[in-house]
Parts: sequence; structure tokens; C-alpha cells
Amino acid sequence: MRTAIIVFGHGSSVESANDAVRAVAADAARQGAWERYETAFLDFPPQLGEAVAKLAAEGYGEILVVPYFLTLGIHLKRDLPKLVEEFSAKYNVAMRVAPPLDGHPALSTILAGRAKELQG
Repeated sequence: MRTAIIVFGHGSSVESANDAVRAVAADAARQGAWERYETAFLDFPPQLGEAVAKLAAEGYGEILVVPYFLTLGIHLKRDLPKLVEEFSAKYNVAMRVAPPLDGHPALSTILAGRAKELQG
């Protein structure tokens, strides 16, 4: 079974914010040597259903959803599971969801680095 990845963010009316998510997803895809990935958003296009439909049409039977969310808030706890259940059934694909970024060991290193940037 072929596997694709969707980097899933909230989305913003500020297009440069969405572009930033796309850029991080592209860099992660290169680093991870992902065969195929898409970027999707909760509230702005392309939305999750569009990305799943596209990947399913290309023959991907498994889709891994990697949230571009810091913590397990309402969107990841309530909204995303419903969407995954709906689109998994609709497009006949297996879908799994990674945890949010919170709790990842690199997060404290990133915060420390940002503080050091300000300290000069």
C-alpha cells in the first residue's frame, strides 16, 4: 500500500502564514524523503478533504496526517478526528494522525534558540 503524508494546519487569512506552513512542509518532505505529500488547512483552501481526495485519486491507500499545531486543542481533539473518520470512509483510505508538536524534544531547543536570538 502506498503511503502519502498531509501536513495539516489551521490556515489563515494572511496568505504569508499559509505559505510559511507550505515551506516547512516542503522542507520536511525533503528531509524525510517523503514519496508524496500535500499541505491542507482546516479553514482555508486547500482543505483536508481536497487533499485526501487528490491523494486517493492518485492511488494512495494510506494517508498520515501530521498536524502543524502546537498543542492538543479543540481542533485536534474534536474536529480532526471527525474529518479523518469522514474522509477515510468517503475515499476508502486508511488514515492515521500524529500528535501535535507539543511534547517533542526539539521544541524546548527551538524556544531557547529564539530567546538567544533576542539576547544578541
